[in-house]
Amino acid sequence: MIKPVTTVTVVPNLPQSLERLRELAYNLRWTWDHETIALFRRLDRDLWEESSHNPVWLLGRISQQQINAAAMDEAFMAHLDRVCESFDRYMNNATTWYSKRFGSVPDKPTIAYFSTEFGLTECLRNYSGGLGVLSGDHLKSASDLGLPMVGVGILYQEGYFSQYLNADGYQQEAYPVNDYPNLPVRRVVDDSNKPLLVSVDIKDHPLYAQMWQVQIGRVSLFLLDTNIAENKLTEDRNLTDRLYGGDRRQRIRQEILLGIGGIRALKLLGLDPIVFHMNEGHSAFMGLERIRLLMADHSDLTFMQALEICQAGNIFTTHTPVAAGLERFGFDLMDEHFTKMWAGFGLTREAFLDLGRENMGAYELFSMAVLAINLSGAANGVARLHGEVSRTLWQWMYPELPQEEVPISHVTNGVHIATWTSQEMASLFDRYLDPVWRENPSTPGLWMDVEKIPSAELWRTHERRRERLVAFCRERLHQQLESQGASQSALDEAEEILNPDALTIGFARRFATYKRATLIFQDKARLARILNDGDRPVQMIFAGKAHPHDLAGKEFIREIVNISRLPEFRQRVVFLENYDMGTARAMVQGVDVWLNNPRRPKEASGTSGMKVIYNGGLNASTLDGWWDEGYDRSLGWAIGNGEEYPENQDELQDTIEGQALYNLLEQDIVPLFYERSRDGLPRAWIEMVKTSMHKLAPFFNTHRMVIEYTEKYYTPARERFERLTMPSMERGIKFAAWREHLVEVWPKVKVVKVEKTDTELKIGSEQEVRAWVDLGDLTPSDVTVQLYHGLVDAHGMMSSGETIDMLPVPAQKPNKTVYEFRANVAYGSTGEHGISVRVLPCHEDLASQYQRGLIRWADETSEKA
Repeated sequence: MIKPVTTVTVVPNLPQSLERLRELAYNLRWTWDHETIALFRRLDRDLWEESSHNPVWLLGRISQQQINAAAMDEAFMAHLDRVCESFDRYMNNATTWYSKRFGSVPDKPTIAYFSTEFGLTECLRNYSGGLGVLSGDHLKSASDLGLPMVGVGILYQEGYFSQYLNADGYQQEAYPVNDYPNLPVRRVVDDSNKPLLVSVDIKDHPLYAQMWQVQIGRVSLFLLDTNIAENKLTEDRNLTDRLYGGDRRQRIRQEILLGIGGIRALKLLGLDPIVFHMNEGHSAFMGLERIRLLMADHSDLTFMQALEICQAGNIFTTHTPVAAGLERFGFDLMDEHFTKMWAGFGLTREAFLDLGRENMGAYELFSMAVLAINLSGAANGVARLHGEVSRTLWQWMYPELPQEEVPISHVTNGVHIATWTSQEMASLFDRYLDPVWRENPSTPGLWMDVEKIPSAELWRTHERRRERLVAFCRERLHQQLESQGASQSALDEAEEILNPDALTIGFARRFATYKRATLIFQDKARLARILNDGDRPVQMIFAGKAHPHDLAGKEFIREIVNISRLPEFRQRVVFLENYDMGTARAMVQGVDVWLNNPRRPKEASGTSGMKVIYNGGLNASTLDGWWDEGYDRSLGWAIGNGEEYPENQDELQDTIEGQALYNLLEQDIVPLFYERSRDGLPRAWIEMVKTSMHKLAPFFNTHRMVIEYTEKYYTPARERFERLTMPSMERGIKFAAWREHLVEVWPKVKVVKVEKTDTELKIGSEQEVRAWVDLGDLTPSDVTVQLYHGLVDAHGMMSSGETIDMLPVPAQKPNKTVYEFRANVAYGSTGEHGISVRVLPCHEDLASQYQRGLIRWADETSEKA
């Protein structure tokens, strides 16, 4: 190997008339625009497939003769003109949802979205699974809606691993190097054409990173890469080699680069967003860097003042439903990397570690999620059920609150419809739906028009996609077998595997054990009878990767592959290796039923099943994640009734829910699919597909999701931050001083006495409750006093309750520091009702009135009457 002394980048030699192909190739709008994809495929269909759908690589590999021929082809040039006209109209559209909602769009991004992975297209392997695909879909919808957003992440030299199976069906990993000069990313350079470099301190030396830009419609994504000569240490150059690779030291340094380096990259680019969205806790160190920069710009600010101000503009989204999945680091790694930072903040080591401290029982760790919560003004889960699970998971941080009031809400995930809807189905929507389905698919009433689509036309469209899926599987299986050195007879058999007309079930996702990929094989004899019914055949397509260290997940894959080789399953079960966005698209666009059977409540959201909604497929799932809020019996199937089992009853749960799945197949799913009218159409099935579309399609998309983030989080966060910092820091300093004073005097706050008028009332009656509260050095304007009431359970506790704000008695003269508050409570149900009173902080600049350690309840020492 010879090291070059310099390099030169060779680019395609395009005639002037085709020069805009380069612009189209480098803007990932093509990933959701079927016409642009068709344009590139038209140049060379084989190269398009060979490139994993990469137009930059295609333009660099296609022969000059083909390029010149395209320039002389009137039909191709007319196609190019149509695509460019559509592209220009999209990029220059001044009437997006955001501009209509807020009147104008800022010149520079005001929202920064940080994520450790982004799934945008299969040729850009910068993602591992659902989290990354969700991040990519988030930016795509932000572009469609016109949000002033910028994305920040890491560019991985090897990305996530490529999966291949050995002869025994066991997963093997390969790490091909990404060839970025031939991918739709561009290095960010200065006016001298030299790479712009970001630096962060790593222990005792600087770490340098270059930036790459990915253009996603109107939104830019900047990715950091340390594989450059300026980093003298091999471990520094290799830091961004792999997504979720390496040891704990490599992980913390990746996250320092993402969080701290990401903030510095935006500064270097001249961008100064107001709102910062942490998608999972990997980027939480960015909150510390924001504080450091604010303190550097305003030397009179203390750490706590800067924290209070920056917190107003930070948002944290958690995707993790189980404590074991959270990112944590030992204090030794924190000491190694943050000693200078906490000294610069004027903090002690213990005070700094308290920002992320989590008690693990016998020991403590620094939790990135705890840090993110402590540095954010708002936090949310990614489905309604996940919000409930998250409030349970983090209740230890808010021991004074009932679980349902822990300040973690939810925004249910969605999918970017244009990315995941097949061209055939999109054409059907274009003919029968309002064209606004592309711009804002969450428009009320829009999807009711699916009833206008003729049943025969909808069914034939879906059948064509199932046929394409079968062809896709045959080609992929042939490649797999060939690479394994299979016999010619096995290769010939692969050419005829699966039936284009059979009921087709898809299961594809990360092979974590709680997702139970093998549940359906619990009773192989019964399953064989279902799949091999001569009149009503059923077939299954599996795909997915196990984490390289997840041996149990790998064993699941091996089990499925070997089952698929048994005579009774050979024509009915297929496992496709190296699951990626391309395979996912083929599957969700072609299957009849999407199967998902995780152990409730371990699925945070899941989005794969949402994608089949828009492609004429139906869902069968346990009531977990998004399906818990999306399901009703008119639009799909539930496996079980949402039961939750103790950890030590996994085997029992699998038995019960496995049998429930077989019953669904035998009694409901298979009969409904094969019940045909005289014209050969499964009309009851088609009606369920239409019902699924018009009930689920308006909600489970990222346009609705991003609008909800904007209304619920981005806009309030921007307004809070601007109030605190503009035109000067005066208001922020006053607020921080108020809160610092509040923390100092809060121990003096006490509910002295609670008094009610009656001990027995008739239903429908109400009574007055009075409370006397010692506020110490505070006044009634500093607090909210609430009456909390609800039914009392057998243990004498209120398991859930309602609150009523109590009003201070006007113009009262307090008895020293004790104030009286009153409220009326009405009773709409019989039974024993409990009453309590609590005190919360109150200030117009608080992001939430639920503040850790600042909630005071009436207790046993309070007087009662």
